[in-house]
Amino acid sequence: MTAGAAQQYPTAYRTGALVSLKILITNDDGIEAPGLGALAQAVRPITSELLVAAPLSDYSGASAAVGAVYERASVDFKPVELDGLDGVPCYGVDASPALTVLLAFVGAFGSPPDAVLSGINHGANIGRAVLHSGTIGAALTAAHFGASAIAVSIRFGPEPIPWKTPAMLARETLKALTSWPPGTVLNLNTPNVALSDLVGIARGSLGHQGMLRAAAAKPGTGWPRLAVTKADTTSPAPGSITLQTQDVGAPAGDLALPPPQRAALLRDSATLRYVPAAARTSAQDSTPTPGEKSTPPATDVELLAANYASITPLVATREATDAVQPGVANLVAELLTNLNAVRR
Repeated sequence: MTAGAAQQYPTAYRTGALVSLKILITNDDGIEAPGLGALAQAVRPITSELLVAAPLSDYSGASAAVGAVYERASVDFKPVELDGLDGVPCYGVDASPALTVLLAFVGAFGSPPDAVLSGINHGANIGRAVLHSGTIGAALTAAHFGASAIAVSIRFGPEPIPWKTPAMLARETLKALTSWPPGTVLNLNTPNVALSDLVGIARGSLGHQGMLRAAAAKPGTGWPRLAVTKADTTSPAPGSITLQTQDVGAPAGDLALPPPQRAALLRDSATLRYVPAAARTSAQDSTPTPGEKSTPPATDVELLAANYASITPLVATREATDAVQPGVANLVAELLTNLNAVRR
């Protein structure tokens, strides 16, 4: 079993301090996915110990689900050989990404990992879609054990996929992550371009797009929309539900973003600029002023659309903000009053 051919990475990326950690590489696309092998091959030269453990099948969209683990007598796994990873223990696991990570931390594959890299997912995990991502679910599960993690994804695109772009950025990010607080989780997304065509790298806030609106079907063809149809809408009897993607016809070259985030990407022979729609004028639509600097977009969705790589820090389960606390306190007091009245 393979996960893509062995990759050759630039010498510039083979140098640097060794990361003295045990690194777990996992994903949600399955042990055979080429992005998994590309990520492991890129990280291997700088790690002191590497472990690959990933689902035997595709668990895309699994989030941090672990399934009915208390109903299982055991979880099966098997050794797997992956191209370019001779000598690295690799396992295919009959489990979701989050459960695979959990098993690694309780000692199923030897000593627990110090950090987790999840990916490379073929398809961006940005905006509100992060809630559903098995790639991110695995990374957040690692944080529950106090380990840092990086979820790595590349925007969907045609073959050949430039796996080196997210693999190399993940490798360099891992070096920095070792000096950050334990439990740090970073969500790294890259456009589907070669490293040489990457416009830049920026911290992206989570966009407001959901699972489908976070990825355009084809350049210039608009954004897909989920349509739910039933064969017989008049019958209350159970039937099949068909899920389709439909082009909603967003203007070519424009991002389908809700106000006030709507913007355009303006290109001339030398510069790709990002200009908020509210600030756009006919003069701005023309050639930029010499020496003008491009301002990166703010959200992860916009960054990928402009061929930037996006890095977003994430947190797992935590309590709501202070703004909610007064309402909760009032609710508790009211419930206690009602409870005491019932008990009398």
